[in-house]
Amino acid sequence: MGTTKVENYSTEQNETASVLKALGHPARIAVIDYLLTVDSCICGDIVNELNLAQPTISQHLKELKNAGIIKGNTEGNAICYCINEAAIEEIRDYFSHILSRLNSKKSDCC
Repeated sequence: MGTTKVENYSTEQNETASVLKALGHPARIAVIDYLLTVDSCICGDIVNELNLAQPTISQHLKELKNAGIIKGNTEGNAICYCINEAAIEEIRDYFSHILSRLNSKKSDCC
């Protein structure tokens, strides 16, 4: 697979792709599902919940945080994670835009 030439795409397209790529792993979806059940948590809580190694969880948290899907605040020597609601709203808006366009077309393509 070749390297994507990000300069060929708009900033919005690149940002959307980055967010969707970060969501493209089941462990990251599991992290988000867990964060939805608690107000916030530290990495150790997620390790206990998902039964994955701490370095693995840390890498998934890093990917989610770099994509802006979660936020992390330092509390003592631990980082407390939570969902970034603004990022989730942007994802919702992206898919709402797609659905709106599809509904307006109403064609029987393929």
